[in-house]
Formats: sequence, structure tokens, C-alpha cells
Amino acid sequence: MTDIASPAWPPLTVLWQDEHYVVIHKPSGWLVHRTGLDAHESRIVLQHLRDQLGRPVYPVHRLDKGTSGVLLMALSSDAARAMAQAFEGHLVDKHYIAMVRGWPAPAWDVDHPLKPDDAPADAPAQSAQTQFKRLATLQLDVPVDRYPTTRVALVEARPLTGRRHQIRRHLKHVAHPIIGDATHGKGPHNRWWAERLGLQRLWLHAEGLTFTHPFTQHRMEIASDWRSESLNPDWVGLWRSHDWQA
Repeated sequence: MTDIASPAWPPLTVLWQDEHYVVIHKPSGWLVHRTGLDAHESRIVLQHLRDQLGRPVYPVHRLDKGTSGVLLMALSSDAARAMAQAFEGHLVDKHYIAMVRGWPAPAWDVDHPLKPDDAPADAPAQSAQTQFKRLATLQLDVPVDRYPTTRVALVEARPLTGRRHQIRRHLKHVAHPIIGDATHGKGPHNRWWAERLGLQRLWLHAEGLTFTHPFTQHRMEIASDWRSESLNPDWVGLWRSHDWQA
């Protein structure tokens, strides 16, 4: 059955595909699958990609609605099960790019347990670790809150565990929340950057996945380069429109 909303959107960009898996570039603002919390959203990867390929697709991992970048889907239930086991076994390396408030250290690790968002108050926190590296900094002589200048940085994040919203919550934990994060960020900064850029989004991008193919045993490295103008014009515009210090 064809999703009635699918023809309204352009085809999703396929980064790589074989008989078992397909990897796409997910645009910011798209849901991976339908949810009751966002029932009116028509940009649904699962339905749209199914119609685009003309065959069923199976989600293996998730990206938040606001996050752009590399998203892997399986083309059979067996392939989905095999790759889900790889994710659960921490056999998939993921790295992300984010624009954050303030200037963090050049490199740092966060080892901070997290409870699931919907867990009861007495539920135990789960182990969660993320490695971070600062890539570039920017300072603007504009006071957004109590400081006389506004500072942001581009950082690379490598989650070693797979807790929901882990990168967003770990960056909030160290007081460097992601710009555009309505749940874990700073409202005045989110609004100021949205007005300045003319674009309201979560500035978090899944840049790459590295994994061993469960069936061919080939080592796969698939990326959606944040500097690619065809894939990520918003990130390229962010970089070119300001005097970042790398």
C-alpha cells in the first residue's frame, strides 16, 4: 500500500545499497517511523523509502527527528536481526558533528549513566560513555544571555554506548548543549541562532557509520560528509557564513 504523503517529497539520497541493506542520508525534520507524539508529520523515512525502492524496509537503529545524516535500514527481517545484534554488541562505530554552546576542551570523555526518558523514578541508570573532540570555535560580539559575547563550537562525538538521546544529554551534562535542542538546550540561544541563520533545526549530524557486514564480512565505512554542499547545504552555509577558527 502506497503512503499518500510520499509523492509530495523528493527521493531520499541513497549513499549505498546491496541485497541486504540500504544506507540513506536522512534530512533533518524527518521521522524514521511514525509515532503518536508526532502523528501529523508526513515526512516518514520508513514509508517513503519503502515506496521509493518498491520493497519493504526494516529499521535497524534510529536518529532523532531533528538529526540529519547516515541512517541504515535492512531489506529483510533476517538482515535487520543481524545488524541489530551488531549495534547491541557495540560493533558499529558511529560519529556525529554538533554545534554546541560555549567552548569546550579540545578533547574530553563523558562517562555519565543515563536513565531512559520514560523510566520510572526508581529505575537504575544505564552505563553511557561518549568521546568528544573540538573541531572549531566561533565568537561573536553579541550578548545573547548574561555574557557580553556569544561563543559556539563544532565538536565531533563518538558514542561508545547507545542510550537514547545520549549525545544530547551528555552535552547538556557538561554545560555545552547543542544549538537547536528544544529539550536539552538553551531557549534564548536556540531562538537567536534560528533567527540569525533563517533556519530552525537541531544542529546534530550523524556523519558516519563503520561496521563489518554481517553477510559478506567486508568492512564498511559510509559517510554523509557535513561539508558536502549537495547533501548538507545547511552545514556548509553555517561554515561559510561565519569566521570559524579551526
